[in-house]
Amino acid sequence: MTRTVLHRMVGLLLLVAGHPSTGFAQDALQPYQLVRSLQLVQDRIAAGDHAAMPMQAKLLEMVDARLRETGPDDFKDPKNFRALLVYGMSGGNPLTVETAVSRANVDPQERSIAKGVVSYLNGRPAEAIDTLRPIDPMTLPGDLGAFLALVKGSLMSGDEPAAALALLDEARLLSPGTLVEEAALRRSVGIAVTQGDAARFALASTQYVERYLYSPYASQFADSFVSGVVALHMAISQDKLADITSMMDPEREKVIYLRIARRAAIDGLNDLSTFAAARAEQGRDGIDNKDDPRALLYASLSTVTSGTLEDVHAKLDKIDRSKLSNGDRALLDAARAIAGEVVAPPASPPVDEPVLDAVEQPRAAEIPGAQAPKPQTADQQAADPTGLPPVEGAMPEQPAASASAEPTRTPDAAAVATAANDTMAASPASAPAAGPNPTDPTDAAMIKTRRKLDLIDQMLGAAPK
Repeated sequence: MTRTVLHRMVGLLLLVAGHPSTGFAQDALQPYQLVRSLQLVQDRIAAGDHAAMPMQAKLLEMVDARLRETGPDDFKDPKNFRALLVYGMSGGNPLTVETAVSRANVDPQERSIAKGVVSYLNGRPAEAIDTLRPIDPMTLPGDLGAFLALVKGSLMSGDEPAAALALLDEARLLSPGTLVEEAALRRSVGIAVTQGDAARFALASTQYVERYLYSPYASQFADSFVSGVVALHMAISQDKLADITSMMDPEREKVIYLRIARRAAIDGLNDLSTFAAARAEQGRDGIDNKDDPRALLYASLSTVTSGTLEDVHAKLDKIDRSKLSNGDRALLDAARAIAGEVVAPPASPPVDEPVLDAVEQPRAAEIPGAQAPKPQTADQQAADPTGLPPVEGAMPEQPAASASAEPTRTPDAAAVATAANDTMAASPASAPAAGPNPTDPTDAAMIKTRRKLDLIDQMLGAAPK
């Protein structure tokens, strides 16, 4: 049906609804006709016709009012009862559905479907799936079966993801090119991520972008897509990712790559973050995004291990923090703080303190005049379940020694991202019991840097992903 024909039909419906005689409006259109008109409008919206959204709102009012007035005679036509169920599974008013069902005289299977739909609408998913589980959507008329498959697939997605994906495929098979297929594809993307099924994720994402990129619900797809790319980065090639995003318009492609670059940087996935940041900066159709502060920030994070401090500082100084979100400002501040800590001169160890690590202390028997450790008493052994004597002369952590003469480079990008993503702690984390020898200047500088990163982590708090 063309858009012009659809608009004329809906205009006629609105004219009927506005007729001064309420009885005329009720008699003019059957419930199944109103619900079918609502479905046509919703399908246009799923395809990207946002101008149809006001018509949807008006049609929902009309359908609800008409179904509230239904009686036993209306449901002698089975199409009207199926329309009631479809309206309910489309997110209709649960009170309207429950009231209309109570007036209908229908067979046991239809009543079971109605009971499951009411449970679904009233937020009782366990009860809904128990009621609907025995009913095969493929045995029902196409319009009803498609919605039932979609509802069952959505309900089972948490506990039975494989069965849910099969049901969502049935929904698409029964109702291609509709809002049902749009919703089924969108849900399939999310389930494939939880299943770790990269092939299914890539296929469903490709199909969604091809058909429903301009749906008003596409933002939900974008959330699942970005999460999936990050979670399945080892199984999805960059070429495949580029193939999928190439079907998007330049602005949507840029936003997707910026979101991927940010999430990948936060998770320490340098290769993915570098790729996504570069694609976001590169742009398309002769328009680049190199002046976008987000692209500059994520590119700086992703190249932090390969550039000198001067290069990184230059990139960070170009970023206009006033154009960043609060979360991205935290990332920027963390990157600057860590870069500053790396170049700060480390303190030298006090000359009057021993610098040997406790693990490297010579045995007492090897030191002239030293006494052997005293045996532990029974009380000491009870306090120390290891049964080992305490290490005499063990020292607290030593301050870092002088920095290496090598050109200083920035820490790993994962550390920068972690500084903006970890939750705030009550006290600094202690250093590992065994690690680099702090008497070595390079090892000592590394220990100090890691200690500073921990402090920044705790001070920053979590940055939203």
